[in-house]
Amino acid sequence: MNSTASPRSQARSAARLAAVQALYQQSMEGTALAKLLNEFHQHRLGQTIEDEQYLEAETAFFDDIVSGVDARRDELDELVSVKLAEGWKLSRLDKTMLQVLRAGAFELVARADVPVATVIDEYVDVAKAFFDDREAKFVNGILDALAKEVRS
Repeated sequence: MNSTASPRSQARSAARLAAVQALYQQSMEGTALAKLLNEFHQHRLGQTIEDEQYLEAETAFFDDIVSGVDARRDELDELVSVKLAEGWKLSRLDKTMLQVLRAGAFELVARADVPVATVIDEYVDVAKAFFDDREAKFVNGILDALAKEVRS
């Protein structure tokens, strides 16, 4: 994360990373949305966990991403799946990668207030927290193709 970024920008970056983590947890455990949001509000966002300080996240932005992906999962999955290479299905994607793409797709579709370049750059950074450069480039390519379709 860019240390010269504004506090709001850093809080949104933290919200995006936390949203991907929450969506991953939901996909693995089937946690109800309200319980999931509450758990992250109470125990994750801005907290110290195992000697690691989590950055303060913009809570409303976090909630919007997680709730939006939850509500529009089928639509987002369809948008992402058509951008995958021939023969690839969402089920072949790493579960964390799928959440990165869903969250990025949600912002592109539903958050016109966030510039395309910001969405793409931020989710490439989120991908780099979990994966190497090859997967980060994959996120860049999928979200760039999606942006051309939904933000034309």
